[in-house]
Amino acid sequence: MANKKVCVSFDYENDRNYYNLLEAWNKNPSIGFYINDCTPSEIQSESVSTIKQVLSTKIGEANYMIAIIGKHSNDKHPDSNEIGYKNWQAFEIDKNAEKGNKLVIVKLGNSCVVPDEAYGQGAEWVYSFNLEDILKALNKLAGQN
Repeated sequence: MANKKVCVSFDYENDRNYYNLLEAWNKNPSIGFYINDCTPSEIQSESVSTIKQVLSTKIGEANYMIAIIGKHSNDKHPDSNEIGYKNWQAFEIDKNAEKGNKLVIVKLGNSCVVPDEAYGQGAEWVYSFNLEDILKALNKLAGQN
């Protein structure tokens, strides 16, 4: 079975350690997914329009998104007016839906607020950051129980 192409949405400043763990898991060839970083901070530009274009392309190359929801995932970004969304994660989640990709929401804690754009998408919700639960959610979305 082909690996799932997964774009990961997360708050780079606060939650990149979780992304780094996903990257470590990703190095295992039998893991069942391939991840692609969808982080504005990793794009070598400060232009919001350039970042939006690159993010849209990366999201379009995937067929799943894992959105890591931490304490700051719903904070207002200083460039929110130019982004057109409250923050970059809201933009990424909405673009993911627009592209018809499936979504896994991984909440890092009960008090973490999920961007509004994640609701009504048929997402699988995971309430702990562990590989087994994330894989179960991806497999459920893929129709592989």
